[in-house]
Amino acid sequence: MPQVKIISSALAASAVHKSQYPAEPLAQIALIGRSNSGKSSLINALLQRKNLARTSSQPGKTRLLNFYRAEAALEDERRIAWHFVDLPGYGYAKAAKTEREQWAAFIDAYLRSRRQTAYCWQLLDIRHLPSQEDRQMYRFLSREGFRLQLIAAKSDKLSKSAAAAGVKSIAEALETPVAAVLPFSAVTLAGREELLSRAAAFVVSLGG
Repeated sequence: MPQVKIISSALAASAVHKSQYPAEPLAQIALIGRSNSGKSSLINALLQRKNLARTSSQPGKTRLLNFYRAEAALEDERRIAWHFVDLPGYGYAKAAKTEREQWAAFIDAYLRSRRQTAYCWQLLDIRHLPSQEDRQMYRFLSREGFRLQLIAAKSDKLSKSAAAAGVKSIAEALETPVAAVLPFSAVTLAGREELLSRAAAFVVSLGG
């Protein structure tokens, strides 16, 4: 896995329709998860920007597709760039049904337009078993053949042994190997280097 140093980052676009997506043809890493799963915190932690992606204790705040441009240097001095795409969270019960359906349509349209070039990172709460919506999304991404990384977020909330048990429980619930689930903490930055390395490897595989 390549070692990665973030050089710059910025919000590239906030979009509803495909016509509003950034024109720059970069590799894209889509962050997918329930409302308040920690997608924005993960972006800020990976890019070392405190408030680049807006975070909130109130779920349902991300209502657009937000594209964040990241540029990084590899250990061989090559430079690469990609977009992190923060998708609206699913499963927010307090939102109106029409609004939830609209968010689902945003997510579906984006994913189907990026079937061959998107790397999907699905965030799950390490403290809980995957919800019905989590399982449905995982099955969809797996069935459609997306490159997929499962991330067990908020690992700082548990002891080391409890976190390991949480990862195992998630893997068993989704019927996938334990190695497929990476624990992560936006507080301690556990898992940060591994995720950046996987992001870089993906970008390089598409030609940088």
